[in-house]
Amino acid sequence: MENNTAESTRQLKVAREIQREMAEIIRSKGMAAFDGALVSVSGVKISSDLSVAKIYVSIFPSAKADAVMGRLKENVRALRGELGRAMGKQLRIVPEIIFFLDSSLDYVEHIDELLKK
Repeated sequence: MENNTAESTRQLKVAREIQREMAEIIRSKGMAAFDGALVSVSGVKISSDLSVAKIYVSIFPSAKADAVMGRLKENVRALRGELGRAMGKQLRIVPEIIFFLDSSLDYVEHIDELLKK
């Protein structure tokens, strides 16, 4: 039982580090790389064997979400390579990366609009 706790603690630490590094990698690309959209890494979930990282991104304005997600997915190999260079000392294997759109900002905006009515 204790092994699961240690494993999940390791997963959380690795996920936090991946989130920090990927946010920096995306920030360094600049908004011009994403058609002027603001892209932020809102969360990372990593598999128990640390081989797959699901990276959740928030995109503002949401109208540009499809274009930005397409660009991220097109460049996933290059982004994984940059992540590997940034985290090479901490991880033996750089996890596969899968990007997901975090639509919680859209939800908050929608609720805000409903409250204003």
